[in-house]
Amino acid sequence: MPEGTQPLRLRKLFLFYIPLALSASMMTLSHVIINSTLSRSIAPAAAIASYAIAMSLLDIIEGPVLLFRQTCSALVRDRLSFKAMSQIAVYVLAATLIAGTLIGFTQLGTWIFIYGFGIEEHLLKPVVSVFRLLILVAFFSGVRCLYHGVIITNLRTKWLTFGMIIRLAAMYGLSLYFIRTGQVTAVAGAIIFLTGMAVESVVALTEGIRIVRRLPRKREEHPVENRRQVFRFYRPLMFSSFIAVVILPSINLILGKTTNLELSIASFAVAYSLIMLVNSFFSYIHQIVLQFYRLNRRKVFRFVALLTPMPCLLIAVLSFTDMGTWVMTSLMGIQDQLLNESIKVLRVYLILALVFPWLDFCNGLLLLNNNTRYMVVSQTANVVMTVATLIVCIGIVPHWNGMIGAIAQSLGVAAELSSAILLIRLNRKVVRGSPQIRQRM
Repeated sequence: MPEGTQPLRLRKLFLFYIPLALSASMMTLSHVIINSTLSRSIAPAAAIASYAIAMSLLDIIEGPVLLFRQTCSALVRDRLSFKAMSQIAVYVLAATLIAGTLIGFTQLGTWIFIYGFGIEEHLLKPVVSVFRLLILVAFFSGVRCLYHGVIITNLRTKWLTFGMIIRLAAMYGLSLYFIRTGQVTAVAGAIIFLTGMAVESVVALTEGIRIVRRLPRKREEHPVENRRQVFRFYRPLMFSSFIAVVILPSINLILGKTTNLELSIASFAVAYSLIMLVNSFFSYIHQIVLQFYRLNRRKVFRFVALLTPMPCLLIAVLSFTDMGTWVMTSLMGIQDQLLNESIKVLRVYLILALVFPWLDFCNGLLLLNNNTRYMVVSQTANVVMTVATLIVCIGIVPHWNGMIGAIAQSLGVAAELSSAILLIRLNRKVVRGSPQIRQRM
């Protein structure tokens, strides 16, 4: 039977995808828990802003470790390829911890936060304190993503959901403790996040090791055997991640120059947590492509077409009905002016909700065919559009506050999708299904 036309039931796709989607959605609940906790502090806008700024810098140094999941799920099929992947992971994690330590415990961090992010003096101490704890988050995140790749490839996706349930339970328990004891600060948010990530990584490690031990030492048909082959695939992804992580710091930097700094950053953080909550359910579409596209291209495309309208509809409901107000007030503790601004920002995110699932589908095609170098190009288009939009908006409409960030981010993702589609169309074999990885290594 020709490649891409083998029998494949939608039921199998749903059974594989739903646990992944649920775990991703629950992951963004982590940030909802943290933001709702920080909103109950004495100075909620300052607490949320301090945590958001520290997180945006963490995104820069953590970005490469998040790619362990995609790389592992694409390349690891036996113990030999896992060993090669693990060696790359060790080097990347070591570099991440060194960079984080230099930023968190030397004057380099002070310089970055004051002159790079333009934060005010009274926010420096809480931001640095939060970042010092978040350094460990990057380590546990790397361990988690490495073993998630193995778990996904072996279709054991329910373990991602299980690990996330345990993580959220731990985070929610800590959240209640800080709220009831009146110790809600930006540092409390970092402690909650660190604890949850550590718990989830232990679950992934436990199941991942069990799966690796059952893998054959070497599959004859699998070409990946050494670090060089893994790094050839991973390197463009790493470069694209370094490009991508410029986006949120750039947004926070520009929001610091709006009419109301704290309100802008806080409203953007609240709306961003909700758009991530919605979009996260559709953030594993690339895994559907990696695992099933070569079996039946048409069935995979139909499955994706069923999913793509949903995030836009959900964001429309949250931003134009009382449902959104109820979620922000009752579940997140957002009130008054911050509530109004957050809803305005969320409405702008309709654009992002519309294009994001298709971008993930296109990225899946690029990953499947080892065309990771093209993702550097599409990611660059995203950054260029985002920064250009930020500069234009802050010069013309600085009073739009948090909406400036949402407009820039949405147009940036739209530019990335356009670039990815163009690259795929220019390389027809990506769409038709290119030769196996063995021929490209």
